[in-house]
Amino acid sequence: MTFTLNDTAYRSDSAAAKQAMFDDLRPQLQGLVAGETDRVANSANFSSLVFNSMPGLNWAGFYFLQGDELVLGPFQGKPACIRIQRGRGVCGGAVDQGEAIVVADVHAFPGHIACDVNSRSELVVPLRAGGAVIGVFDLDSPLPGRFDADDLAGIESLLRILEATF
Repeated sequence: MTFTLNDTAYRSDSAAAKQAMFDDLRPQLQGLVAGETDRVANSANFSSLVFNSMPGLNWAGFYFLQGDELVLGPFQGKPACIRIQRGRGVCGGAVDQGEAIVVADVHAFPGHIACDVNSRSELVVPLRAGGAVIGVFDLDSPLPGRFDADDLAGIESLLRILEATF
């Protein structure tokens, strides 16, 4: 499948290419977080690693649950919404459901919160500590249909490494 991004053709990665990319990212992430327990430092490096490694992204970052709100954490990309009410938008919905949400077209998602008008698709994965949801990792793309089950599985495998540091 080919998309256009800033007048440049972008071919989505095959399942094998995505698997290879995530296989390469896991040991890199393990090296970055080895011996470090600070959530902000590890989340910042996580965001940067993913943003700079996955093609077709315009935002990658965290929101951490504080009471009934998700509060912006470390990220890469344009400035973002600072607070999102639990249950609102894709991020708040992922917290309430306790499950990842893949959105092929954010314009068709009821209640989508547009922090960047250029975003067209989104992947949000809950972040856990001690089994409880403590936030989400959010990926946005200017490409419609950018995320699939392979992306979800790869991001979840990376998040398990990060969660082990909390």
